[in-house]
Amino acid sequence: MNAAIRLPAEEVYAAELQALARADDRQKPAGWSLSPKAVLTYLMGGKASDGTPITPKYVGRRQLMETAVATLATDRALLLLGVPGTAKSWVSEHLAGAIMGNSTLIVQCTAGTDENQIRYGWNYAQLLAKGPSQEALVPTPLYRAMQEGKLCRLEELTRMGSDVQDTLITVLSEKMMPVPELNTSIYAQRGFNIIATANNRDKGVNELSSALKRRFNVVVLPLPDDMAEEVSIVSRRVGEMAGGLDLPVPKNVGEEIARVLTIFRELRSGATADGKVTLKTPSGSLSTAEAIATMISGLSQATWFDGGKLHAEGLAPSLVGAIVKDPVQDKVVLEEYLETVLKKRPEYAGYYAALNAAI
Repeated sequence: MNAAIRLPAEEVYAAELQALARADDRQKPAGWSLSPKAVLTYLMGGKASDGTPITPKYVGRRQLMETAVATLATDRALLLLGVPGTAKSWVSEHLAGAIMGNSTLIVQCTAGTDENQIRYGWNYAQLLAKGPSQEALVPTPLYRAMQEGKLCRLEELTRMGSDVQDTLITVLSEKMMPVPELNTSIYAQRGFNIIATANNRDKGVNELSSALKRRFNVVVLPLPDDMAEEVSIVSRRVGEMAGGLDLPVPKNVGEEIARVLTIFRELRSGATADGKVTLKTPSGSLSTAEAIATMISGLSQATWFDGGKLHAEGLAPSLVGAIVKDPVQDKVVLEEYLETVLKKRPEYAGYYAALNAAI
């Protein structure tokens, strides 16, 4: 029997959500499945009243999640902002899953996204046959969220053009969407809100208009400041993803995660961990998400080609792919890092040789 590669958060963590809901007698905002405090427990981890362990979905400052949850309990929309790889989409999905039990009302914003994909579209066969009608209208996830009093997720909001972004202004300020073709409007039901994500690092991003910015509460998700915290995040996600992909996890995975993250963090910050050597930084973000992808690629290589052994040679190609985004500039950055830093560290001898061979 075929199995889904990935299920929505509310299905993967259904047992945790049910355990929290069973004993959740606190006041809930309109349309919410859980109270704000129970949603926060789901995000940050802990225990349900019956002792069911709740795994942390976000590792970081609790106050940021408190602000995000409190925002969604009002009529203000939430914008999760940060560089790529700061778990914006992950947090967005888990917020929607915990609050509404449905994280699938999602619009993936791109340069090609137009108003019809945000507001509503038309079944052109019906439109030509009968003219504009409710039956010919094709609701978007945003339209359905307004109808049903649910949360709609807008991923990478700044990827779509500014003129399309501004179609949201009426929805956010008036909580209604005009449908002039039918001489009517749709009014949002209680519980409706929007969670948007945007990154502030990639080139070619369309800035939000000041009018649209005013209609969002912004929560900035930072990269992990602490090495141990980032190792914890990567280790947990690598373990979860490896299980879903049927990839065995070797005993030395923790050591290799620490080495990969040391390389990422030093290049990302422009200095060695001890602060003694200043480094050039590459053009990419070297985010936590990229570290996770690098490790999963290494585990796949180890499983299928290296007899289950995870080592620098198997990780090097993915490491180079993460670091060298610009084939000229970033290659120089990596070469200098190898000669000035890794060459002098005996415990990184494998990475020094493997990365030199891979670039």
